[in-house]
Amino acid sequence: MKTTTIAILSLMALTACEAQPEGKPVARTRIDGKADAATPTPTPSVASAVESACRSIIFEDAPLTHCLATPSRHTISMDLGPSGEAPYRSLSEFAKTHSPDKVAFAMNAGMFDDEGKPIGYFVENSERLKELNTADGEGNFHMKPNGVFYGTNGEWRVRTTEDFLANVKDRPVFGTQSGPMLVIDGKLHPEITNDGPSRLVRNAVGVDDQGRAHFVISNAPVSFGKIARFYRDELKVKNALYLDGTVSQLWNPATDRLDTGAPIGPIVVVERKDAE
Repeated sequence: MKTTTIAILSLMALTACEAQPEGKPVARTRIDGKADAATPTPTPSVASAVESACRSIIFEDAPLTHCLATPSRHTISMDLGPSGEAPYRSLSEFAKTHSPDKVAFAMNAGMFDDEGKPIGYFVENSERLKELNTADGEGNFHMKPNGVFYGTNGEWRVRTTEDFLANVKDRPVFGTQSGPMLVIDGKLHPEITNDGPSRLVRNAVGVDDQGRAHFVISNAPVSFGKIARFYRDELKVKNALYLDGTVSQLWNPATDRLDTGAPIGPIVVVERKDAE
């Protein structure tokens, strides 16, 4: 029987890439660089003067972290790396140049090549750095339909790539393409089984009917089906997009959570409007 409860979670060991069932785990560390022991998810310290936008929950026995971005309170942008320089490749490097008082949370967001550059559509500060990718191929990105998460001035959307190509004429302020879609018009992706054998640490994004963006990262390996059902059944999100697996990482300054692990690519940044 399915139950959903708010719980404080233990930080769990993680798996490596899909091609290798065993490998180096993603380490959950403090923002100050000190490694956390296997203790419950950090709670805000006395020094933290802001409320966390993220909460730890259990869905079908799977530990997840759910982070909510609301247009009235937050802005969303994409960040690949310092202007004119190579990609950050880690949230640790990103955090060195961004104020924890302004950033509500940040997460890897979109698939990338060996240099950390996006392999699909990518827009940062209204500048298109990569065109929409409609090619066929192997891997999760090409498990069609894939999709695009994008937005301008607090209006955020997730669309399939085909829908985006047909209906979005103006360039958004931010955008990232990934795949596969998890939920499409309220239904699970046709190739996603109920609870398949593939288990990885995964993260995703979806936008609800109120225009709020729901970011989810699993704190232990989960199937595509389980995280997709969480969006459809619990969050009531009609369109949700898989962002990545294995390398999935989160920076939540309010709880001193700063994940480290394999090199990442594009980063989605959620900032507080009242911290400008």
